[in-house]
Parts: sequence; C-alpha cells; structure tokens
Amino acid sequence: MTCAQSRERWSSRLGVILAVAGSAVGLGNFLRFPGLAAQYGSGAFMIAYFTSLILLGIPICWVEWTLGRYAGQMGFHSSPGILHAITRHPAGKYIGVLGVIIPVIIYMYYVYVEAWCLGYVVFFLTGKLDLGNDVAAYGEFWARFVGATENGLTFSAGHNQAVLFLMVVFALNFVLIYRGLVRGIELFCKYAMPALVLLGLVILVRVLTLGTPDPSKPEQNVLNGLGYMWNPGNVWEQLRNPQLWLAAAGQIFFSLSVGFGVVITYASYLSRKNDIVLSGLTSAAANEFCEVALGGLITVPAAYVFLGAAGIVGQGTFSLGFKVLPLVFSKMPLPWLFGALFFLLLFLAAVTSSLSMLQPGIAFLEEGLGLTRRQSVALLGLLTALGCTFVVYFSKDLKALDTLDFWVGTVCIFLMATVLVILFGWVLGLERGWEEAHYGAEMRIPAFFKPIIKYVSPLYLLGVFALFVLFNVLGFDPQTGQFKPTSYVRDLVGRDADPVARLSVLLIGIVVCFFLVLIATAGRRWDKAAPKARNQN
Repeated sequence: MTCAQSRERWSSRLGVILAVAGSAVGLGNFLRFPGLAAQYGSGAFMIAYFTSLILLGIPICWVEWTLGRYAGQMGFHSSPGILHAITRHPAGKYIGVLGVIIPVIIYMYYVYVEAWCLGYVVFFLTGKLDLGNDVAAYGEFWARFVGATENGLTFSAGHNQAVLFLMVVFALNFVLIYRGLVRGIELFCKYAMPALVLLGLVILVRVLTLGTPDPSKPEQNVLNGLGYMWNPGNVWEQLRNPQLWLAAAGQIFFSLSVGFGVVITYASYLSRKNDIVLSGLTSAAANEFCEVALGGLITVPAAYVFLGAAGIVGQGTFSLGFKVLPLVFSKMPLPWLFGALFFLLLFLAAVTSSLSMLQPGIAFLEEGLGLTRRQSVALLGLLTALGCTFVVYFSKDLKALDTLDFWVGTVCIFLMATVLVILFGWVLGLERGWEEAHYGAEMRIPAFFKPIIKYVSPLYLLGVFALFVLFNVLGFDPQTGQFKPTSYVRDLVGRDADPVARLSVLLIGIVVCFFLVLIATAGRRWDKAAPKARNQN
C-alpha cells in the first residue's frame, strides 16, 4: 500500500520546526488569546488553558508528528492518503477528507483577514489611521474597509482597497507555495519567524515602558494593565463555567494548529531518523512563547493603559485588533511606527499560517491525482479564489466568514483531532505508535502520556465536544434548564433563517463533495499502485 515516494524533504530540523511553529503562530496568538484570557478571568483561564495544553495540545501534537512521518515513509503526504495507509480500510481515505477541507476552507477567509493586516500597515505609514480619540471612528473605518456594512461593498468603486490588498496577499501565498516545501515555505518561515519575534519584542518593550501616560488617570498604568490581564480573580467560581473550558480547549487547537491537517502533512516530509519528539515539543514551545509571553503581555495591557477596563470588556477578536488597538497606538509616541510594526507582525504571522493551509491540498492533488506542482497550484488557486470571492462579497456583518469559521474552523477541527488521537491509540496501536514516535528521538516522551493519549485525550475531546454542542449549538441555559438554539442553528432553519449562512453551509457541502469525488479517484490509483509496489519490494 504505497505510492510513489515524494522527492520533497525538509532541508533541516530548524526549517521544519520554524515551519510548524509558523503554522501555529497566527492572529489568534496576538488577538484571540489575550481577549479570551481577559474575558474569562486570566487566572482561571490559564488553568484551563494549560490543562488543555497538557491533555490535548501536546499529546495530539506528538500524535500528528508520528502519524505523518509514519505514512510519509510509504509516500503519503495528505490526510486522505495517510489515513488510507494506516487504517487499511476503504473508509479511511474518506474520513481523511477533513484534513483537506479544514485548511482549504479556513484559507478562504483567513487570507482576507491577512489582507486587512497588510492594509493597516500601509494605512499607519500613510497616516490614514490618524482618526482622533473616538473608538467609533476606528470602528467605522474598519467596517467600510472590510465591507461589513453592505454585501458587495468592497467590489464597488471607491471601496475596493481591501480587494486590492487581498490580490497582493493571495498572489504572495501562491507564489511561495508554488516554489515548494524548501524554497517556498521553509525559506519564508526561516526569515519571517525571527522577524516576527523581533518585532514582538520591540513592541513589548514599548508597552512595558508606557508607565502612566495620563496623569489624570493614575490607575491606568502598565502595572495595573498587567494585573488586569494576569491577576487570578475568583478562580474557583470561574472554573465552574463550562464555556471557559470550551474557550481554552478551542484556543489550544488554534494555538498549535492541531486537528487542522497541517502538522500531519508537514511531518510526512521527514525522514525516519528525524527526531519528532523534540521537534514537536520545540515547535509547541515556540508557539507558546509567542502567545503567552508576547501576545499576553502586549495587547490587553496596552489597551488598558489608554482605555481602562471599560475599553476592553466585551471586545471580540476583530474589535480588539482593528478598532481598539489602532486607537491605542494613535495615543503612543510615534504612532505611525509602532502601529505599522504591530500590524506587520500580524501580517507575517498570518502568512506563515496561511501557507501551511495550502500545503495539505497541494499534497493531496499531487499524490492523489498525479498532478504536477503547476497543475495542483492552479486548481487549488481557482478553488480558493472562488471561495474567497464568496466571503468577500457576502461581507455584511461578516456573516459568511463567521459561518465558515464556526462549522469548519471549530466543529470540524474537534472532529479531526478526535479521529487522529483514536487512530494513534486504537488503530495503529499505542505500543506501535509509541515505538514509531521514538525512532531517532534524543529524548523520550514521559510514560504518563501513554494513558493520556489512549484514554484521557479521547474522553476529554468527546466531553468538550459534547459541551460545545450543548451550549454553543443547542443553546442550553444552565440557569433555566431550557434550550434555545444559537444563531448558528437559527440561521439555517426556521422562519428567520439567513440566506448567506445557508449559502455558506452549501459552499462547505460543495467543497466536501468535490474532494470526496477526487478521493474516490485517488483511492483507485492507490489500489492499483499497491500490488506493483509490493512486487518491487
């Protein structure tokens, strides 16, 4: 059960570590994580966060590295191929569709947000974000820029700046992915990741030296800002909130890119002598540094110093990043410089992530259909361009983006992570997987992770997913004991259904069916190649 061995390989251990860390380090590190920590009470949130890191993040990270490298030795580099090789069951390759559609669909809207970051770099440098002291002005600017006030607005004359930035970013991603693993992804991440960290440290120093900018508001100082972000609060009361555990587990998936189908693809290009235990842990540590040490110390403390707690509470990821923070930077000395540097940081983080979202699709098209790099890039480029156009056109209230993010960027990721951890512990077999993980390893995984991977992680995932469905889909209210389906369900069924949400789910269905048809074709090719490969061996 082998296919033609790919010639692509990472050129160095540092290259693959930076590429995997780059796939993990993204907008969520600097915007989503600080916002969640502040929303749920930092002390309690960090307990749930690190619990999820130990019981879900690190184990599934090692699982993906192991499964990817194992199947990579047989020439498979995409989730359908990898599950086809490991399960040895016809259904395996179809389950693997999750590892292709998740990154492909997420890319369709993530690259749009990436374009916003590039746009804000330019706007800060040109002074267009000098909008005074009213946060509403920054909100209105952002809404016009991204087309949040009207469907199709960004395609109309005089309002198409976002589309222009999107075209630049889209082209950049596909030029790099066309160059391949080493000359594209690895080369870019080798420069982008150090530059990203350096920018983060420069901005962090600026934030930590703000002191008390407004003497008339002595309570709004940097120490109190750090306290607002990190003081424990009523930990035990907050830990009883199931939404906190859902948010922490979800953030871990976004933080480490586990369950996306990315890490398993990247790991498949390693040779068996490569140390995946230490490499996996190193890439996770690099991500945690960017998230906790940089993201957690920059965003919320900076906003607190200038706006106080009232200016932060209730702000979502986009509001915090594109409405509140531009106002914060406008109040600093050299606002154009530090504002541009921060959004350049976000842009670099976004590109390293979006590149990783393209590789699983490219890998499948090449190994499943036998396409050349040029053909696979052209086909995936057309598919994602159509999906991205859909997201950009239906931009009012970001309904299309939000719907795709919920059903694919949240629900499907939980499903994929569950599949992978069960595959490692129960299909490949824990002992066999454990042995495979340690080939070429310079350190051993602590033995207590064995029962965690086999029993705790799957049960934790299933429990979190059950709570997610209960609260975030069915809308269970523990105070009243009643169910009120959330907007994501009401948008799809009933008299108040939203046509854009329905079209978004239809788009998901079309993409799934498209790849299922391709997987069926790929399966026939793999089955024909298997006897020939066995005879050659």
